[in-house]
Amino acid sequence: MRAVSQYTVRTPEQLPALLKAFRKQAGLTQGQLATRLGITQQTLSALERNANRVSADRLLQLLGTLGVEMVLQPREQQTGSKTTASGDAGW
Repeated sequence: MRAVSQYTVRTPEQLPALLKAFRKQAGLTQGQLATRLGITQQTLSALERNANRVSADRLLQLLGTLGVEMVLQPREQQTGSKTTASGDAGW
């Protein structure tokens, strides 16, 4: 399997495939990862399928267990960007 390196996530729908890829890259089954996290395999399966509904705390715990870190950085400015002066992207 090709190694997952840096990946830009812009929508919650991108997370399930990415989390599964990182788990497989780590050579872990859902059951093995679930055991490391102290949850059931069924809970991990639901977490992978519905990653957009996972708390930040749980997501960071999962990423840490997989040896993956989350890096936040400002987007590169594009012409016609809707980002406001305060950087809140219209929230």
